[in-house]
Amino acid sequence: MNTSRIEYPQERPRERLLKHGPKVLSTPELLAIILGTGPKGDNVINFCHSLLLQFGGIRALLNASSEELFDIKGLGQAKISQLQALKELSVRSLEEPLRTSNILNQSSIVKQYCIHQLGHLEIEHCYALFLNKAFQLIHTEPIAKGTIDQAQIYPRELVRTALRFHATYVILAHNHPSGSIEPSVADLQLTEHLGEALALLDIKLLDHLIIAKGKALSLAEAGHL
Repeated sequence: MNTSRIEYPQERPRERLLKHGPKVLSTPELLAIILGTGPKGDNVINFCHSLLLQFGGIRALLNASSEELFDIKGLGQAKISQLQALKELSVRSLEEPLRTSNILNQSSIVKQYCIHQLGHLEIEHCYALFLNKAFQLIHTEPIAKGTIDQAQIYPRELVRTALRFHATYVILAHNHPSGSIEPSVADLQLTEHLGEALALLDIKLLDHLIIAKGKALSLAEAGHL
């Protein structure tokens, strides 16, 4: 991978942002505004460019663990806290409309939210979104982590969590690290099984999203629910 330095305009990123708006800045420049400084003797923009190359992009960087980040020269507690705060703010910006309005009118945001949560993962995970009777998001929780091609999901645990948050509706989302967006036979069988388990307690499974390669497939929209 090419890690050579890139020449940027002499005008500082913060000055360019205030004068022209954030869209004129590159991702390394935006990140440089957040981090402020690079390691001693290294330009902050070049440092940010190297970080993005090392992790493969901004999403992977923001989803890196503290342990991974502490291994990077130039990232101390303050900068790692800034990155983790930035990640949490991005999650909350997507959650906010889901918590305050009818989720049925926010299908594109639901998909973006689930892609943000699951799209970067290399191992299959399943998340559950718990909704109240007004179709507003109450809580999101990972309910399973599996091998590269299979996640073990236990209906009893899903139901227990739904009852704990007094949920009326549930949306499931799981990723396909293989990159295939198409549901497998096992995906459809699991959806049916979990839907039946929730229905016993008058909780409705609204949808099951499959996340792969930055896209989301709705089983409900595809006629499987």
